[in-house]
Amino acid sequence: MNDPVNRTMLLVDIEKFSDRDDVEQAFLRRMLYDVVDRTMERAGIDETLRLRADQGDSVMEFIDPNVPVPQVLRSVISELPAQLKAVNRMASRGAQMRLRTVVASGFIALDERGVWVGGDLNHACRLLDADLLRAALRERPGDVALCVSQSVWTGIVRHHHLGIPAEEFHEVTLASKNGPLPAWLLGPVPASGQAAPSPGASGPAPTPVPDASGERPGPAGGTEAGPSGGGSASTSTSAPAAGPAPAAAPAPAAPPPAGIHFTGGAPAFGGSLVIGNQHGVSGGRVDGDVVMGSVGGPPRPGRASDGHAPADATPEQDAPSPDDRQPPGTGEAGPR
Repeated sequence: MNDPVNRTMLLVDIEKFSDRDDVEQAFLRRMLYDVVDRTMERAGIDETLRLRADQGDSVMEFIDPNVPVPQVLRSVISELPAQLKAVNRMASRGAQMRLRTVVASGFIALDERGVWVGGDLNHACRLLDADLLRAALRERPGDVALCVSQSVWTGIVRHHHLGIPAEEFHEVTLASKNGPLPAWLLGPVPASGQAAPSPGASGPAPTPVPDASGERPGPAGGTEAGPSGGGSASTSTSAPAAGPAPAAAPAPAAPPPAGIHFTGGAPAFGGSLVIGNQHGVSGGRVDGDVVMGSVGGPPRPGRASDGHAPADATPEQDAPSPDDRQPPGTGEAGPR
């Protein structure tokens, strides 16, 4: 095997090539060669600066490292679709073709049988055959889908060279038989594409929820002390975990404060209403003085100890004294 050499790799594959009959396949192969040759010529890449490998329904171009990679990318992004459109518009519906393309870079070597081999080439071939790239071509109106390797993105695309729209490339992870492959897709990511999950994409494990005792389930069936737990940070136990504590019964409602409360309307009382030391209240009729609360002090002259005048008292004796006549709203509450 020869020593490995560094090359820019352009891989182009015809969509649904195996669905055509032999005559159509032969015609499509000639069309593919013409489109690739004219694309390279328009980009100023002479055939002496590239090597070709035929894969039946696809073609691989290994371009000399002296050719700038941005020059290759610009030709694939703009010139290849234009050349393909010119050919398709002159072909019958059954002879039209759509292309999946990959631009990668790396080392390749020629073995004893004249076959190009190398790990970087295998990586580029897996990108070309990925389901996501196939879905991208299937779901877009154009006839070309382009994917570039991680090394081409890092070294060329992300630097926004003239004619290379870095903002239109999207990072994707392609599934392959050898695991997920990182790459960058030009244009929207297909909705039906199956991207392999990146390592750690599932995120951190959910935090255990403390139970009623304030402990979280620990590893291997143990428990881990919750925020209010004391002692060590975690403990293990072989006893089965206790079931969830029953929900606490709602606290009984506090009794309303003592007293009489009115919430509207006119209050009506049947029988006597007695608050404090009430005297002379009978049924709903009040005769004589109504004393609200305990008055205290010695009785007025000529009255009994309970504040009532004698039955034979004169009107002057039964009249209230000047001390008893208080302005409304002051002193003991009385009838208003």
